[in-house]
Amino acid sequence: MMDDNALNSLLNDLLSRGKEEEWFEFKRNFVDKDDIGEYLSCLANSALLLGQQRAYLVWGIDNETRKVVGTQFSPKTEKVGNQELEQWLNLRLKPRIEFVLHEFHYNSLKKVSMIEIFPPVDTIVHFKNIAYIRVGSNKTKLLDNPEKEKRLYAILTGRNFESTFASQGLSADEVIALIDYPAYFEMSGQTLPTNKDGILDRLESDGIVKREGTNGYSITNLGAIMWAKQLDSFESLKRKAVRVVFYEGRNRATTSSMYPGNKGYASGIDGLISFIYDRIPKQEPIEHALRKEQKMFPELAIRELVVNALIHQDFGLSGTGPMIEVFADRIEIKNPGRPIVDLQRFSGCSPASRNEPRAAAMRRVRICEEVGSGLEKVVVEVEACQLPGPEVDISGDHTRVILFSYKNLSQMSKEDRVRTCYIHACLCQSNSLQMSNASLRRRLSIPVENRSVASKIISDTLETGLIKAHDPGSKSRKHAKYVPFWA
Repeated sequence: MMDDNALNSLLNDLLSRGKEEEWFEFKRNFVDKDDIGEYLSCLANSALLLGQQRAYLVWGIDNETRKVVGTQFSPKTEKVGNQELEQWLNLRLKPRIEFVLHEFHYNSLKKVSMIEIFPPVDTIVHFKNIAYIRVGSNKTKLLDNPEKEKRLYAILTGRNFESTFASQGLSADEVIALIDYPAYFEMSGQTLPTNKDGILDRLESDGIVKREGTNGYSITNLGAIMWAKQLDSFESLKRKAVRVVFYEGRNRATTSSMYPGNKGYASGIDGLISFIYDRIPKQEPIEHALRKEQKMFPELAIRELVVNALIHQDFGLSGTGPMIEVFADRIEIKNPGRPIVDLQRFSGCSPASRNEPRAAAMRRVRICEEVGSGLEKVVVEVEACQLPGPEVDISGDHTRVILFSYKNLSQMSKEDRVRTCYIHACLCQSNSLQMSNASLRRRLSIPVENRSVASKIISDTLETGLIKAHDPGSKSRKHAKYVPFWA
């Protein structure tokens, strides 16, 4: 959050530009709430078009004389009915972009209000389903300006989150203060340079920072999200910090602990995983299980699911970030963004990543391997520990993976059994094998004399269409084999 000195300096810069440009707007006093929403769309889209990292709507400025006259308008306290103005605007903007409300006194005298707007990376901003754009000093509908619309879409197709900037206009010392460069060099296996210039050269070569002129620097979103000492030092990324909440029971009634850190994803991954795993309770040994440690959930599965959530989240969704909730009987790991592969193809699908630059950066520091390999590791760990198959679902604009603690067969619901059977068939297929009654019995610790129980589970799974017979022409039920529907 900028302090009064920084806000005064920013306003001086805007005033010094001689004329109002298309990515900032001056107002003397309050304007209609719909007008504010339209300006947020208009200024955000104009900033995208002009390559600006921020846009600004400022109250307390005479638009004709460019003098600071002060304002009585306070966007922080303004309400629309019973709703705060900020909430009211957020519900009508698509996507829900980041914006920050500032109030300060210019030169310690005149009150100024400002909305600092963070344009999204890969989409056009609409207010009440209409997109706006600036043409000179006029706010107009984007559809009425086809040339600007065409240019804007051309820019968006070549733009990605990682290469845009989280912070600009920084000195070398400020970059060094914001980036956890020792962790970067250690985790990437590089020797730490002996001087500041050497450090910055390496950071620039890996896309973490970019030079601006002779002495200035910008930190990219990739650099900040991966290597920030504190994500809340970057206004547009502070809500992307991973949240971890432990609950005492099976619901959200009572919280027992929360994760206190907000480091970059790469520099903070080990501390994050340790925080989670150290607090997971132990449980009684499970018969036939292969686990070495009697924790409720396997550490490797937790790590792979957390890393997967960090890599595949959609940064186009503002105001939300990865969240991990640990209950007495399960872990729920949720990330912003709908899946980019079929929901039923999380096992056995071709590798794909929404954010290849971020995935590549994580591979370089050995946080993950080939994209898509993590989920197979999760399934292997789950089977070895005899846990129910993990569940993957879509909740709104988020993807959620649920890892369940141990249940014996009598405790598993029909849905649990079918899901576990399907995932077992997927794992067999990835190992060039086919599921059978015998393999499913081993998976679920079903005695051979109860093979009919395994047959019923296979029958139920066949009815869902998730698996199919490997050899439809075979008449032998005893030696029948099954594969996933997609095989």
